[in-house]
Amino acid sequence: MAKGFIKIAGAREHNLKNLTLEIPRDKLVVITGPSGSGKSSLAFDTLFAEGQRKYVETLSSYARQFLDQLQKPDVDHIEGLSPAIAIEQRSSGGNPRSTIATTTEIYDYLRLLFANVGQAHCPESGEPISRLSTSDIIEQLLALPEDTRVMLLAPVVEKQKGEFRDVLEKLAREGFVRARIDGELAELETNTRFKLDPKKAHSIEVVVDRLVVSDKARGRLADSVETCLKWGEGKIIALHQTPDLDRSQWRESKLSNRLTSPATGKSYEPMTPKHFSFNSPYGACPACSGLGQRPVFDDGLMVGDPEKSLEQGVILPWTKGGARMVAHYNGLLKNLARHYGADLAKPYRRLAKRFTEALFHGSGDEVIGFQFTRSGKQTTTTKPFDGILANLNRLYEETSSETTRRRLRAFMSPQTCEACQGQRLREVVLAVTLRSAKQPEAKFRFGGLSIMDVCRLSIDEALPFFEALELDALGKKIATDVVREITSRLGFLRDVGLGYLTLNRTSGTLSGGEAQRIRLATQIGAGLVGVLYILDEPSIGLHARDNEQLLATLEGLRDLGNTVLVVEHDEETIRRADHVIDMGPGAGLHGGEVVVAGPLDRVLAHKKSLTAKYLRGDYKIDVPSSRVGPNSARGFLEVIGASENNLKDVHLKVPLGTITCVTGVSGSGKSTLIDDVLRRALFRKFYNSKDRPGKFKALRGEEALGKVIVV
Repeated sequence: MAKGFIKIAGAREHNLKNLTLEIPRDKLVVITGPSGSGKSSLAFDTLFAEGQRKYVETLSSYARQFLDQLQKPDVDHIEGLSPAIAIEQRSSGGNPRSTIATTTEIYDYLRLLFANVGQAHCPESGEPISRLSTSDIIEQLLALPEDTRVMLLAPVVEKQKGEFRDVLEKLAREGFVRARIDGELAELETNTRFKLDPKKAHSIEVVVDRLVVSDKARGRLADSVETCLKWGEGKIIALHQTPDLDRSQWRESKLSNRLTSPATGKSYEPMTPKHFSFNSPYGACPACSGLGQRPVFDDGLMVGDPEKSLEQGVILPWTKGGARMVAHYNGLLKNLARHYGADLAKPYRRLAKRFTEALFHGSGDEVIGFQFTRSGKQTTTTKPFDGILANLNRLYEETSSETTRRRLRAFMSPQTCEACQGQRLREVVLAVTLRSAKQPEAKFRFGGLSIMDVCRLSIDEALPFFEALELDALGKKIATDVVREITSRLGFLRDVGLGYLTLNRTSGTLSGGEAQRIRLATQIGAGLVGVLYILDEPSIGLHARDNEQLLATLEGLRDLGNTVLVVEHDEETIRRADHVIDMGPGAGLHGGEVVVAGPLDRVLAHKKSLTAKYLRGDYKIDVPSSRVGPNSARGFLEVIGASENNLKDVHLKVPLGTITCVTGVSGSGKSTLIDDVLRRALFRKFYNSKDRPGKFKALRGEEALGKVIVV
């Protein structure tokens, strides 16, 4: 076998007919042909399967037990095969914690960047905050005038209620002599019992050392500062008395090796990469555990057929449960209907909005009279009504019955977490920012962008942001390598035509083509050499405008020293290939053969190749001379005022009974309009789906549909 080739002998997987062929290494090779002709059988089920199997065989038996082992393909032998990586057309699964930033490892570098050079701010006042090192604290104290008297205290208890007898006894046992208790110095003796009011908040600061500032005191001061930081959990209170002050006058300074707000006095832990991870308890929003969403009762899921009345049980959660509970709910409905003048027999859709709003969200300050009969005795109470949502929330939180919780979860849907506003992280973490000369013009709370503000940028917006970061000399030195990794990965994503995607886009919402191109960009960033990459139609879903960038990326992967094998029908990709393998001549039993293989010129010259006939222009797909036009009798399906993501008050009008194509450049809003808005709105209408539709004003014409099917 000549060097520089992958040689396949006797491939019979699926419909392959004992194929023998050579594929050049370190080239861009396209396998094309009619659907079902054996392209995937050759590329994935033979080459990839054998490459993966041989690699796994080189591992120890212990390691192999943790890996899925592919079955040996039906082939006599393959020579010159490299380790193989398959990048197929499939979505990345439904893990809500997986985003574009995490998948491409960009988020790992962002965490490093923000932890080391980000500017922290007080979440309450918005003022910049910083931390002092131990040596900074020592130098700051030594900078006081010579002969200044200094008393170092470590705050042990800060404005907390309790007697704290055990705390004071422990301090005395540890050898401390004095403490400042609620602003007054007191002697700590083992036989002294302090009586603190347990109902009042107290502050206890133990006196660690008293000394006079001088160069000779440096060693002693360093030891005392270390002790203070240990007992005060990173905080020090320094009382100092300069020679010009009266002996009864002391000035107080609060120092800390933690992030401390000068406005509020609150201290925060030094930021590390783990604090910027929404998968870590150190950084994740405690309310939503880092998901950015919480299950919330959704009034849209609680109303059954709107043609039904309240008497007929249109409020679904109030028709379930025990007989006493249902009777109680019916009593509430009667009282509310009497107060608002509503007819319980009227279809729900015809009820006044004021009444339905009060029904679900409460009456506010408006007082309602409720009459109930218990044990034959009638009682009357007057109070505001909380609303169905508040009622169910209270029941969900207070019940100990898992059956009740499971029943109530049917009326909940995921909604943006109110605590973090969908940003997944704790408030103090979101107060760490970076500034850039090319940041978006939108106003940000702290002037710069938090890590989640950055993730909300599209890839096209994020790249110039990092290229123009505003850092001081030390920050630039620290961040150089990290920023280089971030910008290179962003560049790869842009080059494969994904510049329109935002970094916080969850992986499960990507199309198969988008997910494939992200994996492709990740592989380019890995910089592997000598690998066989096998791709499945990477041009699917890509607008012609972006195809050039994709081809340049594939060629770049080849130029690194890899063999790139692409299963593809796209004409431009075929024409740019170094080597073309045309499978056929037909599909299924009529396929499984190599019609022609070689450079493009050889393929174009082949008379029996169906692919060549289309490439030469012998065959072409005729444009229909007539089309089925809109029929007003069948009606239209309309979405009015769609404004989700980048949609700008779009009015969509789809004629029923026709084939309608929605097209446009990548990122123009096609999927948002059709899937996030129209499909979700129809699914909620027909199937009571929990997926909340994107923002829109009105949906019309859906009554003409019997059902909705997504293929």
